[in-house]
Amino acid sequence: MRLPKRLLLAAGIAALAGRRAFPAPYDLRGKHVLLTGGSRGLGLALGRELAARGARLTLVARTERDLRLAAEDLRGRGAEVQTVSADVTDPDALAAVMSAAHAFGDVDVLLHCAGLIQSGPLANMTEQDFRDVMEIHAFAPLRLVRALLPQLSRRRGRVLLVTSVGGKVAVPHLVPYSMSKFAAVGLGQGLRSELAAQGVTVTTVCPGLMRTGSARQATVKGRYEQEYALFATLDNLPLLSLGAAPAAHRIVDALVRGDAEVMVGGPALLLRYAQALAPQLTADALALGHRLLPGSGESDQPRLGVEVETPLTRNNPLKRAAEEDLNG
Repeated sequence: MRLPKRLLLAAGIAALAGRRAFPAPYDLRGKHVLLTGGSRGLGLALGRELAARGARLTLVARTERDLRLAAEDLRGRGAEVQTVSADVTDPDALAAVMSAAHAFGDVDVLLHCAGLIQSGPLANMTEQDFRDVMEIHAFAPLRLVRALLPQLSRRRGRVLLVTSVGGKVAVPHLVPYSMSKFAAVGLGQGLRSELAAQGVTVTTVCPGLMRTGSARQATVKGRYEQEYALFATLDNLPLLSLGAAPAAHRIVDALVRGDAEVMVGGPALLLRYAQALAPQLTADALALGHRLLPGSGESDQPRLGVEVETPLTRNNPLKRAAEEDLNG
């Protein structure tokens, strides 16, 4: 009796491996993609990549000016684009998003890229900081998926959640961010298994550092100038960070393949494997690294990175090169 069971198991594994090796590609031409956080940074780079593959885009973001500029950029590349100014953390904004998206018909793909980065010592983080970042990284995509599920199911659509390597390994000075990204990874895994029966494919991507200009929009606490200088420098180092365009290309490739989960960037992959294979050593290394970071400050008030730039960080050639790459 053992032999047939083993053969059955082997056949099942072979079938799954064959399906993974030769997946049916998802054609984005003409597909309606609802993209949150699509007005700048990685979101805009994703919009460009999706548009290049023939998708029609509904961009959702809070700032009308940024949305207008993003739409002009994408239309200049031949994309069909509409915009919705809305805060995805506000449950009451869902109706406006759904109503605007209806102009393009049912949504085929939900791509959640909206995010918030808070950098600073745990001593300066408040409980509200944790709640704010949980709302945008975990509860917002949950509400969107629930609202769009009938459409996604009819269209056998797809969901892609942009999380972070911080959702696999908690990083010092990014504790609220890491907590929320762990939640987002768990949400993606749960949605993947539960929505498959309804014909919806869910992909979770975990990028590492990317040169997307996010440091200027991050909130910093503690010793503001030192905290921002460190974050902005690491965020733009070529060996540690990935350019916005190649990151967007890899993320959309994962969506097209229908991958369950993908690490984006070599350093992110290495850090994940280090955590999985040597958790004690990784924890000790991170604890040691924390000692080298700026200490806490007297104020718990957050400030935007752009507000605490110094001439040194403003004229950083690495940052300028990253901005040119993003705007190219």
